Amino acid sequence: MSRTDYYRDPDAPRANSVVPSVTAVVQDDEGRLLLIHKTDNDRWALPGGGHDIGESIAQTVIREVEEETGIRVTVEGVIGLYTDPQHVMAYDDGEVRQQFSICFRARPVGGSVRTSSESKEVRWVEPADLGKLDIHPSMRLRITHGLDEARTEPYIG
Repeated sequence: MSRTDYYRDPDAPRANSVVPSVTAVVQDDEGRLLLIHKTDNDRWALPGGGHDIGESIAQTVIREVEEETGIRVTVEGVIGLYTDPQHVMAYDDGEVRQQFSICFRARPVGGSVRTSSESKEVRWVEPADLGKLDIHPSMRLRITHGLDEARTEPYIG
């Protein structure tokens, strides 16, 4: 399924759904960031996805990161809540979803990098190389917050 992101676009379609989802800032011992090259919008992003009935939000983070990247993680904290109503994602099935993402900090504890149906490439990226990648502005904000070691409070916006 393909997706088009609308970010602060006055011509964006009106949202018709909200789905709680997660993303995870995962850094290895060398400080590199785990990113996926998404199949639905052809951009680089943090791993993550939708919350399923019957699981805790921490279980969602663990499941989504492993599904999309092959890396097993443990959740360490909340980076922020990203619910900008001016960011909507239109899918080819007619769903237009308002952003609702909780971004977590997680630490790798095992596994090995692999792709999935949602990730055509998975890699550990040096923070200095992030500017070379096509990353949506809302995802870049989460990455910036996640890499900012001086932040003491979660972002709420």
